[in-house]
Amino acid sequence: MTKSVLGIIGGSGVYDLPGLQNLREERVASPWGEPSGALRIGDIDGLPVVFLPRHDKGHRLSPSDINYRANIDVLKRAGVTDLVSLSACGSFKEDMPPGTFVLVDQFVDRTHKRESSFFGKGLVAHVSMAHPVSPLLRQRIGAAADAEGIKVLRGGTYVCMEGPQFSTYAESMTYKTLGYSVIGMTNMPEAKLAREAEICYATVAMVTDFDCWHPDHDAVTVQQIVKVLMDNAVRAQSLVARLARDFPREHEMCPIGSDRALDTALITAPEARDPELLKKLDAVAGRVLKG
Repeated sequence: MTKSVLGIIGGSGVYDLPGLQNLREERVASPWGEPSGALRIGDIDGLPVVFLPRHDKGHRLSPSDINYRANIDVLKRAGVTDLVSLSACGSFKEDMPPGTFVLVDQFVDRTHKRESSFFGKGLVAHVSMAHPVSPLLRQRIGAAADAEGIKVLRGGTYVCMEGPQFSTYAESMTYKTLGYSVIGMTNMPEAKLAREAEICYATVAMVTDFDCWHPDHDAVTVQQIVKVLMDNAVRAQSLVARLARDFPREHEMCPIGSDRALDTALITAPEARDPELLKKLDAVAGRVLKG
C-alpha cells in the first residue's frame, strides 16, 4: 500500500498553514522552472502534509504568472498523493453568498495564456477529464467540514478565467445564465496537471463576493474582499487540520482512476519519444515510463 501524503495549495489569503509539526522548508528543483515558492513540509497528527502558497508569500504572483507545471511537479516529487486546492472565488448564485465554501465537482477552462500539459511534441498523452475532482477526497473534505461546523455546499461548476482583471458584466451574466456556480482564476490548468501527474485533486472554493452580476456587487474591489478572505482563511486552516487528523494513513485508490490516469493515456510510440522530454517527466510519469 502507498502511504498518504496530503498536499495543500493555499490560494489568496492562505499563505501559511499553522499547526504543522516537525516543520521544515524545502526548495525543490523542477525541470519545468520555478515553482511558486518553497514547500512547507511537516505533519499533523502523524500524517505527512506538504503546503505550497500558490501566489507565494506576500501574493507576489498573479494567476497568469504562476508556473502551474512546476508547482504540480514539485508536489509530486514531495510524494503528494492527495491534493486540496484552497481557492478564493466569486459566486453566481444567491444561495452561495460571501463566506460560503463550495466543494465543486466540475470545471470550465477559459484561460488562454498558460501551459496546460506536461506532454506535447515528443510524447503525446490524453488523460480523461470527464470527472476532474476525486470523489473520495471531496467526500473526506465534506466530512471534515461537517465535523468542524463549517457549512459547505457539495457540487457545482467552477469557471476559470484568465484574469487578472475581474469579469465584465456581460461575462458575468453569461456564466450565470449557463448555470455555473463560481468563478476563479487559478484552478485551471492546475486540475488538469494534477490529473496528468496522477494526483487525486479536489477544490475548496471559498466565496469572497457575488461577482459583478449582482446589483449590490457591480464594482467588485480588492478592498471589499480582503476581510472575507481573512475570515475564510481562518476557517480553511481549521478545515485542513481536521481533514489531516481524520485522513486515512494508507492512500485510497480513486474510484475514477485519478492515480492511474496515465495507464491508457500515452499514444506516442516508444521509439518516437523525445529523450529530453522523458527526462523532464521523471516524476510526473515515471511510473509508466520506467522500463
